[in-house]
Amino acid sequence: MTENESRRALFSRRRRANVDGGRQHFHKVGVSPEEEGALVRLAHEQNVTIPRLLVEAALSLDQRETPTERKQAVAELFKLHRLLAAISNNVNQIARATNATGEVRDEMRATLDAVRRTAARVDEAVDRLAP
Repeated sequence: MTENESRRALFSRRRRANVDGGRQHFHKVGVSPEEEGALVRLAHEQNVTIPRLLVEAALSLDQRETPTERKQAVAELFKLHRLLAAISNNVNQIARATNATGEVRDEMRATLDAVRRTAARVDEAVDRLAP
């Protein structure tokens, strides 16, 4: 399995990982139609099952985030890392052209705006990971 495939598997699993001996305890929870709608929406937003959502939420009450939310933030950081690598390549090419001609082109401004937007996304993702 390649690094990308293992990363994708880590961040895309909807169900919780299996445990040795299975899970012997089950809990039945009744919810109203409104609560069901909210659970379905939240589970869909986090790309997890409702049972996983409920367990993670209950077991992470004293933490800032659920394990799924943390994985999503880490996945976002991986995406941002790839995006920054692509942008830095563009900045290098633009700097080379600017140094050669002395002319600042419009695409340089657009690229620098993209750098600023990406830096803001990095800050937001890091803030979500901070304790």
